[in-house]
Amino acid sequence: MADAPDVKPVDIASALDGLPVLDGRTPETSAAEADAAFATLARFRDGGIFAGSFSGESPWERHPKGDELVHILKGAATLTVLMDDGPRVLEMRAGMLTVVPRGRWHRFQAPDGVTVLTATPQPTEHSPAPDHPAPPGSAERAGAPDAALGGAARRGDAARKR
Repeated sequence: MADAPDVKPVDIASALDGLPVLDGRTPETSAAEADAAFATLARFRDGGIFAGSFSGESPWERHPKGDELVHILKGAATLTVLMDDGPRVLEMRAGMLTVVPRGRWHRFQAPDGVTVLTATPQPTEHSPAPDHPAPPGSAERAGAPDAALGGAARRGDAARKR
């Protein structure tokens, strides 16, 4: 098979070694700044495996085409996932992982810093909403367009995980 991907080990520590830590991240942090703090470790299914380090807060995001695996490598973060019965707040620390279900809005808060590895399907949609991108039970949560997004970005590239 000429088009088969290479099978090779990935040295995660080396991949992270030359990357900047994104200190003071906010939902308004530019895509270019966020991209610079994350390494694409490998292609995986319909997305990629990414790793990066940041402190602060990510924007709300979701992945309409699949579940996302989140593994905390160093530090700690609060991961909030919006479920039908309300927000699920997960206190995550080094060595822990979880799976964020397909299409669920979620965000990270890591005031003291975190290094995260994710297996993320693409595209990723981002919302600039400061609280919840859509109220529980709204049509938008089920995947229908809604003004609650306020112009959320939809990215199909594997370069930007977060």
